[in-house]
Amino acid sequence: CLAGVLMVLEIPLFFAPVFYKIDLSEIPVLICTFYLGPVAGVTCEFIKVLVKLLLKGTTTAFVGDFANFAIGCSFVLPASMIYHAKKSRKSALIGMLAGTLVMTVFGSLFNAVYLLPKFSELYGIPLDAIVAMGTDVNGAINRVSTLVLFAVVPFNLLKGAIDCVLTFLLYKRISPILHKEDAKRAAHRAEGKS
Repeated sequence: CLAGVLMVLEIPLFFAPVFYKIDLSEIPVLICTFYLGPVAGVTCEFIKVLVKLLLKGTTTAFVGDFANFAIGCSFVLPASMIYHAKKSRKSALIGMLAGTLVMTVFGSLFNAVYLLPKFSELYGIPLDAIVAMGTDVNGAINRVSTLVLFAVVPFNLLKGAIDCVLTFLLYKRISPILHKEDAKRAAHRAEGKS
């Protein structure tokens, strides 16, 4: 639920058109994924989007919400799989870096091939007009490929970096509490069996 609330709080960026905004919703998802595994991470991504839809609705006919889910999964799945292969701080960092790179590549291709054309179709705005919104922010943006290169790539790298740093700092503090609760539950189950 926290991830869904954080998804509503968006921060505009100076280097990208107004429709690219960062939120911190991947932090609780990553923490959940590190604690419970990849399936829990995908489930948490899905619940995050549902909570956001309940709180704010959709302004993109669910296209942006689907994109958030798909790109979020491309981030948390590699991070979780690497971390769960051998749990350590090092594997968590490597996993989050890998997740950031996968998210950046997937997110960039997804924007170029699907999202930007779909938004153009959905809103009846020519793709050139969407590119022009990028040109207004950065003169080097003059086609879809440069919009992706100068707005989407930095957006995903920055989002990944912020999420990685904050997750690393928070998970280190939250993990002992989570595992202490696991130990209590295990002890309680053992008492019930005897």
